[in-house]
Amino acid sequence: MQFEPWIVERVKARQGVLHPYDTLDAATTAFVVVDLQKYYTQPGFQGECAPARGIFDNVNKLAAAMRARGGKVVWIKTNADGADQFWSHHHRHMLTPERSARRLLELSASHEGFEMPDTLDVQENDLTVVKRCYSALAPGASELDAVLKAHGIRTVLIGGTVTNVCCESTARDAMMLDYATIMVDDALAAVTPYEHEHSLNNWMLFFGDVLTVDEVAERLR
Repeated sequence: MQFEPWIVERVKARQGVLHPYDTLDAATTAFVVVDLQKYYTQPGFQGECAPARGIFDNVNKLAAAMRARGGKVVWIKTNADGADQFWSHHHRHMLTPERSARRLLELSASHEGFEMPDTLDVQENDLTVVKRCYSALAPGASELDAVLKAHGIRTVLIGGTVTNVCCESTARDAMMLDYATIMVDDALAAVTPYEHEHSLNNWMLFFGDVLTVDEVAERLR
């Protein structure tokens, strides 16, 4: 991603360089792929982000590179069973009754929307973590932090959809928990290019790094 000169100037003023990580230790790095379930990626589902289908090849490419170098791949899935209770404000006030009911149905564990598309290369030795709200690292949202710590992970690569909601929320909390955190530009998708770019611009200014799949792969050791 090409950043505007003023962003580059401010980032360099803050941390001295635009991209702070010359190398990435694969053994302590995880590629965390957020919400590429059918509900968020396939036609006919309420949460469809159509551009997300366009990142599948890049996600598979980076996942393969991580496995080849001894890194971890973690697939994050949202489950809405009981969300009308544990996330009641969101369901009662931020969604219409019709949209709330449909989300509860299509993100239930027994619904097709909870499943991963066949075109994603999810392998047996990958890790899967189920979350309950936007950020997988919010208190009580999932076991992601424990899983990462159990595997000695110190660097988190974020991919998936949508860039400016669940991906950014998870990434921000990862940074706050002291993980080195990188948003992977071409392994992320938002509903519109503007939302994607705005999210990554703000992320770069204050929270962490932004790299492409190829730039990450070049740094993996």
